[in-house]
Amino acid sequence: MSVPEHIAIIMDGNGRWAKKRGLPRNAGHTAGAKNVENICVAAKKLGVKYLTLYALSTENWSRPEAEVRALMRLLSGYLDKAIKTAHENQMHIRVIGDISRLDQKFQRQISEAERVSSVYSDLNLTIAINYGSRDEIVRAMRHVAEDIKAGTLLPEAITEELFDSYLDTKELPAPDLLVRTSGEQRLSNYLLWQVAYSEFYFTPVPWPDFDEKELAKAVDAYENRDRRYGGIREE
Repeated sequence: MSVPEHIAIIMDGNGRWAKKRGLPRNAGHTAGAKNVENICVAAKKLGVKYLTLYALSTENWSRPEAEVRALMRLLSGYLDKAIKTAHENQMHIRVIGDISRLDQKFQRQISEAERVSSVYSDLNLTIAINYGSRDEIVRAMRHVAEDIKAGTLLPEAITEELFDSYLDTKELPAPDLLVRTSGEQRLSNYLLWQVAYSEFYFTPVPWPDFDEKELAKAVDAYENRDRRYGGIREE
């Protein structure tokens, strides 16, 4: 069984899930937040070592203010519970993205969750908050430029591997499999550098309904790809 070491997920469809049920969009976000722990447990059972979830993009700030506030409350609430989840699942929590835009309390929650869970390694959960891949690459390039200006880095020393070390994901292997729920088939500015050789899996199932069985389907699809040449493995 060839289980992907690292799965990245674009958790899409909370709003559509809620609309279909005649509920406000925030009800969909609440259901989606509750599903995070379920998928963490399912991923660990399957043997996945790294799980990276797209929680809040840099573009999400353009949504209605009330919806953004609700999203932030949900993320903050999740981090309150995350330490207990980390202990129960031997899970290391990381956050990627530009967290400087978040309020100080939220930043402290992130630091505490990362610190307390750093002793674990059974599952490595990375949450992308205020993350956009183009923003990440621009921030990385600024740091490269600063090091060149300071004389600590020569331009000719820049390689793909060195550039990796300037990215938010420097501690993570590249995703083997990228999953997007709810039917859309685009990357939405998510891990553009990192998924250069990832397999993609798109499902019409909205994120709140994406359960253990649906994750297993995604892994099964991955297993049936020919990783040497791309496409479907020949029997």
